[in-house]
Parts: sequence; structure tokens; C-alpha cells
Amino acid sequence: MFRLVALLSGFIFGVGMMVSGMVNPAKVIGFLDVFGQWDPSLAFVMGGALLVFVPGYFLAVRRQKKPVLADQFCLPKTQTLDKKLIGGALLFGTGWGLAGLCPGPAITAIGAGTLPIGLFVISMLVGMRVISYLQQTRIPSPVKT
Repeated sequence: MFRLVALLSGFIFGVGMMVSGMVNPAKVIGFLDVFGQWDPSLAFVMGGALLVFVPGYFLAVRRQKKPVLADQFCLPKTQTLDKKLIGGALLFGTGWGLAGLCPGPAITAIGAGTLPIGLFVISMLVGMRVISYLQQTRIPSPVKT
């Protein structure tokens, strides 16, 4: 049942990203171009998502002892901002600004079959593999902790 709900949730999320235009790199870059020809439409998408998420999150975490389909909530155990978190956020934001894509929309958009999106996803997967290797072999990662 858990996998079916996860699949259905992912499908709905992907459809929402396609309908909102979040899988279109030009639209995302237009949203990020606040000092140029700014396209504020994605701000409404994000605002709408927050209007649904925030109350649901606080109601679920405060009123329920555990999720319906899991043994426990998977919440962060720390709230400290370390170099690894800040470096990852900077890397993510830079990639998002340059490519106009982040992992979720890129995987959703790969069905379009365009070369740039395919190259982005391949690069993303290679980068994930490299970081995983660096962490396993204890070679210092590019982002110092």
C-alpha cells in the first residue's frame, strides 16, 4: 500500500509540475531573473503549494504520533546550519539558476526526450555517484563539513 500511495503521490506531483510550467527551464529562468524580465507566475505556484503544505504539516506532526503508512515521522534531527548544508544549498541554487531545472522537474521533463534535459539528468546522476563514492572512501568531499 505504501508504494502505491508513493507512486500516486509522485504522479500527481509530476502532473502539477508540468501544468505549472516548473519543468520548462525558460519559465524557471524567467522567474529567477528578478532584475530583468521577471515572470512572477511560479511565485503563485510556490505560494499555493505552501498554503496547502504548511497547515497540513503542522496538523499532522502535532496531532498524530506517527504517519498513517509509516512507523515514524522522518524529521530532521538537527537544526544547525553547517558548511555541508550551506555548500549544498549554494550548489543546488547555482545549478537551478544556470540550468533552469532541479532534480524533480528534470526527472519529470525527461519524458520530453530533449537532449539538454537528458544531459542534465545524466550529469546529476553522475554527480550523485561521485559524491557517494567520495563519502564511502572517506576522501574529503568538495564541500567541507
